[in-house]
Amino acid sequence: MNVDLSGRVAVVTGAGQGIGEAIARTLAGAGARVAVTDVLEERARLVAADLPGAAAWQLDVGDWDAIGTVGDDITARMGAPTILVNNVGINRIAPSTELTRADWQLVLDVNLTGTFRCTQAFVPGMLAAGAGSVVSIASINGLLGMPGRAAYNATKAGIMALTKVFAAEWAARGVRVNAVAPGYVWTEMVEKAVASGVYGGADILDKVPARRYARPEDIAGAVLYLVSDAADFVHGQTLVVDGGYTSYGAPSPTSHPVTDRVAL
Repeated sequence: MNVDLSGRVAVVTGAGQGIGEAIARTLAGAGARVAVTDVLEERARLVAADLPGAAAWQLDVGDWDAIGTVGDDITARMGAPTILVNNVGINRIAPSTELTRADWQLVLDVNLTGTFRCTQAFVPGMLAAGAGSVVSIASINGLLGMPGRAAYNATKAGIMALTKVFAAEWAARGVRVNAVAPGYVWTEMVEKAVASGVYGGADILDKVPARRYARPEDIAGAVLYLVSDAADFVHGQTLVVDGGYTSYGAPSPTSHPVTDRVAL
């Protein structure tokens, strides 16, 4: 897809690695000047150093006040952003009867409140300009029940709900708000989980009709579409990018193979 984002400033949270880094690189490749933010400043700096016109900021999206301070600094140094990608997400896995209050609150603060606060910080500039696009990274976990992930799934479902609320408030004022819900993406975190036996690769791939994990670039491509003019009339939607994982009703795509002849 040929997208020209020249002259636009984009903010990407959690852009120091994985999906966030791929999004930052994709937007920069389309001509945007990217504010690369990450809780680990060194990671943000390494990514920004490799992108034309980019700059790095340390940002903990779980810190309400820091978001406002960093947002003001980004605007002062780079100009008012018209693209925001809320990418940061963390997880704490535990049975619901054992999930601690601290872990529950941490996941909500980072995933859901962080998404709300970042949007609240940057959208006023977009509304003033009468143009802008916000994309938040949700998850198919927000659509499904996954044991041990009460906090994570609740926040990802919440992001989808926030997306609709924001779109209802701002669509008429030129700001588009949408979300992307990835399936299983082959990132460093997933690679470590498979290597350590948290789950096996076949446990996932047996349920994906496309027969592979998503790549970070697959998610970045969906984000690029949503911030582009091609999605000008797309408001309040969650684009699922999961290789068909949530669409398939059988135990696995191989358990009911398609044949030329069906017995009735």
